[in-house]
Amino acid sequence: MHLGINDVHPFCQIELKDRASMQDLLRAVLDPLEPFFSKHKARVNCPGNTAVRFDQSASELEGFARPLWGLAFLLGGHGEYHGTDWWIQGYKSGTDPNHPEYWGYPRENDQRMVEMCPLGFALAETNVIWDNLSQKERENVEAWLGNSINEKNMPNTNWLWFRVFANLGLKKNGGKFSQDRIDSDIKHLDSFYRGDGWSNDGPEGIHQMDYYSSSFAIQFLQLLYAKLAGDEDPKRAAEFKKRAQIAALDLVHYYDNEGRAIPYGRSMGYRFATISFWGALAYANVELPAPLTWGMVKGIVMRHLRWWQSQHAIWTASGTLSLGYSYPNMYITENYNSPGSPYWACLAFVCLAVPETHPFWTSKEESLRDVIPKIKALKHPGHITSYLGRHCMLLSSGQACGYPMKGTHAKYGAFAYSSAYTFSVPTGLFSLEQYALASQLGLSDDGGEYWKTRRTSEYAALEYRGDTPILVSIWRPFPDVTIKTILIPPTESAPNWHLRVHKIKAGREIMTADGSFAICNINSKNGRYLDLYDPSICEETHPKIIGNYDLSTAEGWADGKSGAFAVSKGAVGIKALETQDGRMANLVNADPNSNLAESRTVIPTLQHTVRRGETVLYITGVYAKPTGPREAFLDGWESPPAVPRWLEAEMN
Repeated sequence: MHLGINDVHPFCQIELKDRASMQDLLRAVLDPLEPFFSKHKARVNCPGNTAVRFDQSASELEGFARPLWGLAFLLGGHGEYHGTDWWIQGYKSGTDPNHPEYWGYPRENDQRMVEMCPLGFALAETNVIWDNLSQKERENVEAWLGNSINEKNMPNTNWLWFRVFANLGLKKNGGKFSQDRIDSDIKHLDSFYRGDGWSNDGPEGIHQMDYYSSSFAIQFLQLLYAKLAGDEDPKRAAEFKKRAQIAALDLVHYYDNEGRAIPYGRSMGYRFATISFWGALAYANVELPAPLTWGMVKGIVMRHLRWWQSQHAIWTASGTLSLGYSYPNMYITENYNSPGSPYWACLAFVCLAVPETHPFWTSKEESLRDVIPKIKALKHPGHITSYLGRHCMLLSSGQACGYPMKGTHAKYGAFAYSSAYTFSVPTGLFSLEQYALASQLGLSDDGGEYWKTRRTSEYAALEYRGDTPILVSIWRPFPDVTIKTILIPPTESAPNWHLRVHKIKAGREIMTADGSFAICNINSKNGRYLDLYDPSICEETHPKIIGNYDLSTAEGWADGKSGAFAVSKGAVGIKALETQDGRMANLVNADPNSNLAESRTVIPTLQHTVRRGETVLYITGVYAKPTGPREAFLDGWESPPAVPRWLEAEMN
């Protein structure tokens, strides 16, 4: 396949309406991989030629194994695929230690262990692979898939589930496996459980509950285990289903009615895998908790995939999935994202293994609107979610990746994440344009060259002021600078606003930059950058966007109380609501490709300088309205929420 500039990928042309069209959608994902299989089919070298932290053989194994998720679901649901033999042959070649395409024996903490999960699941879900292996080939699979992983150390994270499935695949086919490993790994994984359906992605001391806790790994694999091992392990299966029932009432708040999920945390390059939890509920025959219905679950899945069908830039010219989110982008990737890595997205097709008689398929799609709470506090992830303001948004405090991941402060430490206005990551380490501080407070002690933001917190908790849930965190960007931040969700009377409060005690002089959401920096007239706001077309910005790094032009600044806003795909803005004067507003012209969904963005921002020894109070109103008539995008801009009385008393 070769996609020209004006060509549309087959994935984007399918009318997604039922199980058969979903099967076609998966085939459209798998077909472009054909020319990238190695001669003996054990490796898939997806276009890209980018390096990762593991070796090239493991990278090409990743390209082979991850699409196998989708194929296994398709075959498990009695579907057909013309390229099934590619994976059967690859299984034979890759596990043969005397074959030139042998995958290699894994070392400690080896990436090969990750790919053993889809390889093991495929064996467990369908017998088409095992039945086509000779006795010697089965012995090779047992040695590579079972013995090699059972004798090695693994990261103390969701990875332990991968060893469970390597053994489970062999067990389901009568191969040599370790029940002791299955039992001990699941017992240890249970130590990650925090309650109310939520598991942490790691032990005590790490607070990381992103899509790995639900759709990418833990909840998802618990449900697959409950289905495949439920007869032999009914107690665990029942517990995993119970956890999923409870968690579903929280997880439903991460998806909007337009089909978008809220991007949050790492591995956003897995794209539509964010909805795999919902298909897994049907796969494991979980009874849904009220008020959820199978029509709502089906709606989440189908709307989400349709939204991705509208994202035409996610494909390479060869038709394969690119590294990135809504367009190819290396800035958002992690050091483990090889060109084949995005095919973890095939988890989304778990619903293809669900019988066509299941209510997931027989129900009509339903909306979530007016069914689930508009505001909900999620204790364990430290989130407050909102369905107000015509987008799905969460406020966040306390999470942090357990190791120094690229852009970790943006992926976990931002104050707000939105389904309509995705987060931004830094493109470099010089100036606000490169840091792209969307929904973050940045601080600089060198005049604005280098900036620090919230990454970890000394204290982070969900608290209440009356009936209002708030998030409180205390953090130190520098040893002698302490910040107490309070996040307050939108209200029915001001649905497009949320409040951020920062009390800063400065032991050194620091510049501050408080950023709103990032928004598309392209106008509808001629495709150029946004200009000064034009009421006749209800578009552009206030104040004017000034060229990068030029902070001295007066027309690029406004008083913080009048704020800064930008209008293109909806409207975003920011205002200073504190009583004292001081902060100024401007538009940060963020570096291209810093945002997940929009390649060109601008960030309305409040800036200020805090003198050494000062304590200052910032009360920031952040505005966002992504949909509706263009002339109504700014309807709420002149009516920010009142500062709560309890807040003034508490912060003073």
